[in-house]
Amino acid sequence: MTVTENIDQKAQRLREIIASFDSAIVAYSGGVDSALVGHFVHDTLGPTNSLIITAVSPSLAEYELESARSLAELRGWNHRTISTNEMDDQRYMRNDGARCFFCKTELYEQLKRIASTSEFNVIANGANRDDLGDYRPGMKAATRYAIRSPLLEADLGKDDVRALALEAGLPNWDKPAQPCLSSRIPYGTHVTVEALSMISKAEKHLRDLGFTDCRVRHYGETARVEIPLDMVAVYSQDHVRDQAIAGILAVGYQQVELDPNGLRSGNLNDALKSRR
Repeated sequence: MTVTENIDQKAQRLREIIASFDSAIVAYSGGVDSALVGHFVHDTLGPTNSLIITAVSPSLAEYELESARSLAELRGWNHRTISTNEMDDQRYMRNDGARCFFCKTELYEQLKRIASTSEFNVIANGANRDDLGDYRPGMKAATRYAIRSPLLEADLGKDDVRALALEAGLPNWDKPAQPCLSSRIPYGTHVTVEALSMISKAEKHLRDLGFTDCRVRHYGETARVEIPLDMVAVYSQDHVRDQAIAGILAVGYQQVELDPNGLRSGNLNDALKSRR
């Protein structure tokens, strides 16, 4: 079996899974995974039987919200935004290892209410096979609320998702992963609206300088910048580094460091793993 035949079979399986929903709400963050689910749900079930929802809170960067809205409008999806209130939950704010569980609990409770009043049969997320390999407390919340993960059910990994998204003409097919802003704050450090705002502004500044794949880790008054190792030489040019640092200091940080290990998605999870 060729790679193309294999991916075509998985795509067909994905269509069959989604067709069995009859109607569905998609938890859509703007990333490629949930965008692909949104695409297949919209195309398979139609706009009347599909609702693509983006949750808005201080943990979602403004540029991510704009990107999500733009894509939904481009594709003609039945899209809406809702405000979630995880910042009102002290269990979320204290930022222990269960933070994502409480965030997803808030989201899924709201989506369940919408599904009930609007008579949608299924709520679907964008979890894929590769998400099984990292610490994902949010998936426990998905299980509790009977959320469907059609990409995972169709045995699609991240490479499969990107291939199908490219085939579908989704402009974000190669978009780097963008976890919520709270993931930039070390576990055990309280999440605050002020910290999230600083992170968002600092990362937007770096993106404007051309570092589209970046993280700003929040260590109180210190910002630790993570970029791919192949971009370190660009960052290290005096004029680029000076612009980067000046912009990050301008949002409220007192010190800026560059992580020599480069960009590592989920690296703050290492501290949790070491405790087990």
